[in-house]
Amino acid sequence: MRLMRKCVNQGIVLLFGWLLLSATTVKAQDDLLSLLGDEENKKEFVKNAFKATRVITGQSMEQVAAGVLDFRILHRFGRVNEGAYGAYGLDQATIRLGLDYGISNRIMIGVGRSSNRKELDGFIKYRMIWQGKGKGSIPFSVILISGVTKDGLKWADPDRDNYYTSRLSYYHQMLIGRKFSDAFSLQLMPTVLHRNLVPTTEDNHDIYSLGIGTRLKLTRRIAINAEYFYNLPNQLGASNTDALSLGFDIETGGHVFQLHFTNALGMNERALIADTDGKWDKGDIHFGFNISRVFTLSKPKTFKK
Repeated sequence: MRLMRKCVNQGIVLLFGWLLLSATTVKAQDDLLSLLGDEENKKEFVKNAFKATRVITGQSMEQVAAGVLDFRILHRFGRVNEGAYGAYGLDQATIRLGLDYGISNRIMIGVGRSSNRKELDGFIKYRMIWQGKGKGSIPFSVILISGVTKDGLKWADPDRDNYYTSRLSYYHQMLIGRKFSDAFSLQLMPTVLHRNLVPTTEDNHDIYSLGIGTRLKLTRRIAINAEYFYNLPNQLGASNTDALSLGFDIETGGHVFQLHFTNALGMNERALIADTDGKWDKGDIHFGFNISRVFTLSKPKTFKK
Protein backbone atom coordinates (compact mmCIF):
# COMPACT_ATOMS: atom_id res chain seq x y z
CA MET A 1 0.00 0.00 0.00
CA ARG A 2 2.81 2.35 0.95
CA LEU A 3 4.58 1.55 -2.32
CA MET A 4 1.42 2.22 -4.32
CA ARG A 5 0.87 5.56 -2.56
CA LYS A 6 4.46 6.53 -3.33
CA CYS A 7 4.01 5.70 -7.01
CA VAL A 8 0.79 7.71 -7.14
CA ASN A 9 2.51 10.72 -5.56
CA GLN A 10 5.38 10.48 -8.03
CA GLY A 11 2.91 10.24 -10.91
CA ILE A 12 1.07 13.37 -9.74
CA VAL A 13 4.37 15.26 -9.50
CA LEU A 14 5.40 14.13 -12.99
CA LEU A 15 1.98 15.04 -14.42
CA PHE A 16 2.10 18.50 -12.81
CA GLY A 17 5.64 19.03 -14.13
CA TRP A 18 4.62 17.98 -17.62
CA LEU A 19 1.63 20.35 -17.62
CA LEU A 20 3.83 23.22 -16.39
CA LEU A 21 6.46 22.50 -19.05
CA SER A 22 3.80 22.30 -21.77
CA ALA A 23 2.30 25.62 -20.74
CA THR A 24 5.74 27.25 -20.75
CA THR A 25 6.53 25.81 -24.19
CA VAL A 26 3.23 26.99 -25.66
CA LYS A 27 3.78 30.47 -24.21
CA ALA A 28 7.28 30.56 -25.68
CA GLN A 29 5.94 29.47 -29.06
CA ASP A 30 3.24 32.14 -28.91
CA ASP A 31 5.86 34.77 -28.06
CA LEU A 32 8.04 33.61 -30.96
CA LEU A 33 5.12 33.68 -33.40
CA SER A 34 4.22 37.11 -32.11
CA LEU A 35 7.75 38.34 -32.73
CA LEU A 36 7.73 36.85 -36.22
CA GLY A 37 4.43 38.53 -36.92
CA ASP A 38 5.75 41.86 -35.67
CA GLU A 39 8.82 41.43 -37.88
CA GLU A 40 6.66 40.76 -40.93
CA ASN A 41 4.49 43.79 -40.20
CA LYS A 42 7.42 46.06 -39.38
CA LYS A 43 7.37 49.23 -41.48
CA GLU A 44 10.57 50.03 -43.39
CA PHE A 45 11.36 52.94 -45.69
CA VAL A 46 12.65 52.13 -49.18
CA LYS A 47 16.04 53.65 -50.04
CA ASN A 48 18.43 53.79 -52.99
CA ALA A 49 15.82 54.12 -55.72
CA PHE A 50 18.59 56.08 -57.46
CA LYS A 51 22.29 56.22 -56.62
CA ALA A 52 22.41 60.01 -56.48
CA THR A 53 20.12 62.95 -55.76
CA ARG A 54 19.87 63.59 -59.51
CA VAL A 55 18.88 61.20 -62.27
CA ILE A 56 21.25 62.99 -64.64
CA THR A 57 20.42 66.70 -64.61
CA GLY A 58 16.95 66.58 -63.10
CA GLN A 59 16.29 65.79 -59.45
CA SER A 60 15.73 62.19 -58.35
CA MET A 61 13.68 60.76 -55.47
CA GLU A 62 16.82 60.44 -53.37
CA GLN A 63 18.00 62.93 -50.75
CA VAL A 64 21.10 63.13 -48.60
CA ALA A 65 20.57 62.16 -44.97
CA ALA A 66 20.41 64.64 -42.12
CA GLY A 67 23.79 66.23 -41.42
CA VAL A 68 25.30 65.11 -44.75
CA LEU A 69 26.83 67.55 -47.27
CA ASP A 70 26.98 66.54 -50.94
CA PHE A 71 29.52 68.36 -53.13
CA ARG A 72 28.48 67.97 -56.78
CA ILE A 73 30.33 68.77 -60.00
CA LEU A 74 28.26 68.75 -63.20
CA HIS A 75 30.26 69.06 -66.42
CA ARG A 76 29.31 69.31 -70.09
CA PHE A 77 31.56 69.40 -73.13
CA GLY A 78 30.63 70.97 -76.47
CA ARG A 79 28.64 69.23 -79.19
CA VAL A 80 30.08 66.10 -80.73
CA ASN A 81 29.10 67.26 -84.24
CA GLU A 82 31.82 69.92 -84.08
CA GLY A 83 34.04 67.24 -85.53
CA ALA A 84 37.77 66.71 -85.25
CA TYR A 85 38.53 70.45 -85.40
CA GLY A 86 36.69 70.96 -82.12
CA ALA A 87 37.89 67.62 -80.70
CA TYR A 88 34.26 66.46 -80.95
CA GLY A 89 33.25 68.98 -78.32
CA LEU A 90 36.10 68.42 -75.88
CA ASP A 91 37.56 71.89 -76.58
CA GLN A 92 34.60 73.47 -74.81
CA ALA A 93 33.42 73.06 -71.25
CA THR A 94 30.44 74.18 -69.17
CA ILE A 95 30.32 73.45 -65.46
CA ARG A 96 28.05 73.71 -62.44
CA LEU A 97 29.38 73.47 -58.87
CA GLY A 98 26.82 72.71 -56.20
CA LEU A 99 26.37 71.95 -52.51
CA ASP A 100 23.39 69.99 -51.18
CA TYR A 101 22.75 69.57 -47.46
CA GLY A 102 20.33 67.39 -45.51
CA ILE A 103 18.56 69.41 -42.81
CA SER A 104 16.61 66.27 -41.89
CA ASN A 105 15.93 62.96 -43.57
CA ARG A 106 12.95 64.60 -45.29
CA ILE A 107 14.26 68.10 -46.06
CA MET A 108 17.25 68.97 -48.25
CA ILE A 109 18.49 72.35 -49.49
CA GLY A 110 20.95 73.11 -52.26
CA VAL A 111 22.80 75.94 -54.00
CA GLY A 112 24.90 76.05 -57.14
CA ARG A 113 26.58 78.21 -59.75
CA SER A 114 26.77 77.50 -63.48
CA SER A 115 29.25 78.95 -65.93
CA ASN A 116 26.38 78.94 -68.46
CA ARG A 117 24.88 82.45 -68.17
CA LYS A 118 26.78 82.73 -64.86
CA GLU A 119 23.62 81.57 -63.12
CA LEU A 120 23.14 81.11 -59.40
CA ASP A 121 20.44 78.69 -58.27
CA GLY A 122 18.98 77.43 -55.04
CA PHE A 123 16.24 75.00 -54.06
CA ILE A 124 14.50 73.24 -51.20
CA LYS A 125 13.41 69.62 -51.48
CA TYR A 126 10.81 68.04 -49.18
CA ARG A 127 9.91 64.34 -49.03
CA MET A 128 6.18 64.45 -48.39
CA ILE A 129 5.51 60.72 -48.83
CA TRP A 130 8.15 58.02 -48.40
CA GLN A 131 7.71 54.64 -50.06
CA GLY A 132 7.80 51.83 -47.55
CA LYS A 133 7.49 48.10 -47.00
CA GLY A 134 5.32 46.38 -44.42
CA LYS A 135 1.80 46.76 -43.08
CA GLY A 136 0.31 50.21 -43.66
CA SER A 137 3.15 51.38 -45.94
CA ILE A 138 2.62 53.56 -49.02
CA PRO A 139 3.95 51.95 -52.25
CA PHE A 140 5.36 55.16 -53.80
CA SER A 141 7.19 58.36 -52.91
CA VAL A 142 6.20 62.00 -53.43
CA ILE A 143 8.79 64.77 -53.24
CA LEU A 144 8.12 68.50 -53.58
CA ILE A 145 10.78 70.89 -54.89
CA SER A 146 10.80 74.68 -55.21
CA GLY A 147 13.71 76.66 -56.57
CA VAL A 148 14.95 79.95 -57.97
CA THR A 149 17.64 80.91 -60.51
CA LYS A 150 19.39 84.24 -61.06
CA ASP A 151 20.94 85.21 -64.40
CA GLY A 152 24.39 86.74 -63.88
CA LEU A 153 25.14 88.06 -67.38
CA LYS A 154 25.65 91.77 -67.98
CA TRP A 155 22.65 93.62 -69.34
CA ALA A 156 22.51 93.55 -73.14
CA ASP A 157 21.40 97.21 -73.12
CA PRO A 158 22.63 98.88 -69.91
CA ASP A 159 21.17 102.27 -70.94
CA ARG A 160 17.56 101.18 -70.69
CA ASP A 161 15.62 100.58 -67.46
CA ASN A 162 16.74 97.15 -66.23
CA TYR A 163 15.26 95.52 -63.14
CA TYR A 164 16.86 93.03 -60.78
CA THR A 165 13.68 90.94 -60.80
CA SER A 166 14.11 90.42 -64.55
CA ARG A 167 17.08 88.19 -63.75
CA LEU A 168 14.97 85.77 -61.70
CA SER A 169 13.11 82.60 -62.63
CA TYR A 170 11.18 80.25 -60.36
CA TYR A 171 10.10 76.64 -60.62
CA HIS A 172 7.99 74.17 -58.70
CA GLN A 173 8.24 70.44 -59.22
CA MET A 174 6.64 67.26 -57.90
CA LEU A 175 8.40 63.90 -58.10
CA ILE A 176 6.13 60.86 -58.03
CA GLY A 177 8.08 57.63 -58.15
CA ARG A 178 8.47 54.06 -57.09
CA LYS A 179 11.30 51.60 -56.64
CA PHE A 180 9.75 48.51 -58.22
CA SER A 181 12.66 46.22 -57.41
CA ASP A 182 16.32 46.36 -56.46
CA ALA A 183 17.10 46.77 -60.17
CA PHE A 184 14.39 49.14 -61.47
CA SER A 185 13.06 52.55 -60.42
CA LEU A 186 10.76 54.99 -62.24
CA GLN A 187 9.57 58.53 -61.50
CA LEU A 188 7.40 61.24 -63.07
CA MET A 189 8.39 64.91 -62.77
CA PRO A 190 5.58 67.41 -63.52
CA THR A 191 7.15 70.88 -63.46
CA VAL A 192 6.04 74.48 -63.83
CA LEU A 193 8.64 77.15 -64.61
CA HIS A 194 8.07 80.91 -64.47
CA ARG A 195 10.48 83.40 -66.05
CA ASN A 196 10.13 87.08 -65.20
CA LEU A 197 11.82 88.05 -68.48
CA VAL A 198 11.51 86.08 -71.73
CA PRO A 199 13.74 86.45 -74.80
CA THR A 200 11.03 86.87 -77.47
CA THR A 201 7.31 87.45 -77.79
CA GLU A 202 6.95 83.82 -78.87
CA ASP A 203 7.99 82.61 -75.43
CA ASN A 204 5.57 82.20 -72.53
CA HIS A 205 6.46 83.39 -69.07
CA ASP A 206 5.03 80.15 -67.66
CA ILE A 207 6.21 76.80 -69.03
CA TYR A 208 4.61 73.48 -68.18
CA SER A 209 6.73 70.37 -68.57
CA LEU A 210 6.39 66.68 -67.74
CA GLY A 211 9.59 64.79 -67.04
CA ILE A 212 10.23 61.09 -66.65
CA GLY A 213 13.31 59.48 -65.13
CA THR A 214 14.34 55.86 -64.74
CA ARG A 215 17.17 53.69 -63.49
CA LEU A 216 18.08 50.12 -64.38
CA LYS A 217 20.71 48.44 -62.23
CA LEU A 218 23.17 46.25 -64.14
CA THR A 219 25.62 45.25 -61.42
CA ARG A 220 26.19 46.08 -57.78
CA ARG A 221 27.95 49.32 -58.70
CA ILE A 222 26.79 50.15 -62.25
CA ALA A 223 23.37 51.33 -63.44
CA ILE A 224 21.83 52.86 -66.58
CA ASN A 225 19.90 56.14 -66.19
CA ALA A 226 17.62 58.04 -68.55
CA GLU A 227 15.53 61.21 -68.29
CA TYR A 228 13.26 63.11 -70.67
CA PHE A 229 11.39 66.41 -70.28
CA TYR A 230 8.39 66.96 -72.54
CA ASN A 231 7.35 70.60 -72.86
CA LEU A 232 3.72 71.22 -73.72
CA PRO A 233 3.28 72.73 -77.22
CA ASN A 234 3.27 76.44 -78.10
CA GLN A 235 5.18 77.64 -75.05
CA LEU A 236 8.67 78.26 -76.44
CA GLY A 237 10.31 79.42 -79.65
CA ALA A 238 10.57 77.20 -82.70
CA SER A 239 14.24 76.42 -82.06
CA ASN A 240 13.64 74.90 -78.61
CA THR A 241 13.55 71.13 -78.16
CA ASP A 242 12.79 68.67 -75.37
CA ALA A 243 15.71 67.60 -73.17
CA LEU A 244 16.75 63.94 -73.45
CA SER A 245 19.68 62.47 -71.52
CA LEU A 246 21.12 58.94 -71.37
CA GLY A 247 23.93 57.73 -69.15
CA PHE A 248 25.14 55.38 -66.48
CA ASP A 249 26.31 55.53 -62.86
CA ILE A 250 29.51 54.10 -61.44
CA GLU A 251 29.73 53.92 -57.65
CA THR A 252 33.16 53.81 -56.00
CA GLY A 253 33.17 54.17 -52.23
CA GLY A 254 32.07 57.67 -51.27
CA HIS A 255 32.00 58.83 -54.92
CA VAL A 256 29.33 58.42 -57.60
CA PHE A 257 30.43 59.05 -61.20
CA GLN A 258 27.74 59.69 -63.80
CA LEU A 259 28.73 59.56 -67.47
CA HIS A 260 26.10 60.65 -69.98
CA PHE A 261 25.10 62.03 -73.36
CA THR A 262 22.51 64.80 -73.64
CA ASN A 263 21.16 67.46 -75.99
CA ALA A 264 20.90 69.91 -73.05
CA LEU A 265 23.74 72.24 -72.12
CA GLY A 266 22.02 73.78 -69.08
CA MET A 267 22.44 72.15 -65.68
CA ASN A 268 19.65 73.70 -63.65
CA GLU A 269 15.91 73.36 -64.09
CA ARG A 270 15.41 76.71 -65.85
CA ALA A 271 18.12 76.07 -68.43
CA LEU A 272 17.21 72.40 -68.83
CA ILE A 273 13.56 73.12 -69.67
CA ALA A 274 13.69 76.54 -71.36
CA ASP A 275 17.09 76.69 -73.12
CA THR A 276 17.55 73.25 -74.69
CA ASP A 277 17.80 73.51 -78.47
CA GLY A 278 19.96 70.52 -79.46
CA LYS A 279 18.65 67.85 -81.82
CA TRP A 280 19.80 64.28 -81.37
CA ASP A 281 19.34 63.41 -85.06
CA LYS A 282 21.60 66.36 -86.02
CA GLY A 283 24.39 65.32 -83.66
CA ASP A 284 23.77 68.21 -81.24
CA ILE A 285 24.86 65.97 -78.38
CA HIS A 286 27.01 66.87 -75.39
CA PHE A 287 29.13 64.33 -73.56
CA GLY A 288 29.28 65.06 -69.84
CA PHE A 289 29.87 63.71 -66.39
CA ASN A 290 28.71 64.33 -62.83
CA ILE A 291 30.78 63.67 -59.72
CA SER A 292 29.32 63.47 -56.23
CA ARG A 293 31.25 63.34 -52.97
CA VAL A 294 29.45 63.23 -49.63
CA PHE A 295 30.71 64.41 -46.24
CA THR A 296 29.05 63.65 -42.90
CA LEU A 297 29.14 66.91 -40.94
CA SER A 298 26.92 65.79 -38.06
CA LYS A 299 25.68 62.29 -37.37
CA PRO A 300 22.29 62.05 -35.63
CA LYS A 301 22.07 59.72 -32.64
CA THR A 302 18.83 58.17 -33.86
CA PHE A 303 17.15 57.95 -37.23
CA LYS A 304 14.37 60.49 -37.60
CA LYS A 305 11.74 60.18 -40.27
